[in-house]
Amino acid sequence: MDERRMVRISKYLAKHLRHQPERIGIALDPHGWVEVDVLLGAAAAHGFPISRAELEQVVAANDKQRYAIQDGRIRASQGHSVAVDLDLPAVAPPEWLYHGTVAAALRPIRAEGLRRMRRQYVHLSPDRETATRVGARRGRPVVLGVDAGRMHRDGHEFRVSANGVWLVEHVPPEYIGFPAG
Repeated sequence: MDERRMVRISKYLAKHLRHQPERIGIALDPHGWVEVDVLLGAAAAHGFPISRAELEQVVAANDKQRYAIQDGRIRASQGHSVAVDLDLPAVAPPEWLYHGTVAAALRPIRAEGLRRMRRQYVHLSPDRETATRVGARRGRPVVLGVDAGRMHRDGHEFRVSANGVWLVEHVPPEYIGFPAG
């Protein structure tokens, strides 16, 4: 399968497993899972046929491991705007986590912190390199440090998705290290 087809399938999966399952007539279970056969049938019925081999290749080859297949079911690992319980336990984070953004977003972040916006959680990266890649999707990246250890000690709950993305409901500004300037 060529790279362009892989990207199209991945974006299609994100749209329907994270944000708009009803658009193709599927229903996610409370934990975000849907039967693979149901997804493939719905995609075909809505003009975007995906073979099982293509689906498995996209899931296996995705560099960010955005999707998981288990027991004949598939789900997005995180990033949902629809209500799902990913059934991830609260865990102690490392002392520092990172968030990639762009300079235009710094003013509201300084005032309100990192908000989940339309997603269920704020996404944090375990290292600067990953956060840089995330921020670069929207322009020149700015990497913010998050004092996750102190947040955790102050009572904030963290979860970590299957693909290593750290999740938290909100990061107040007092826990964020901003670049000088």
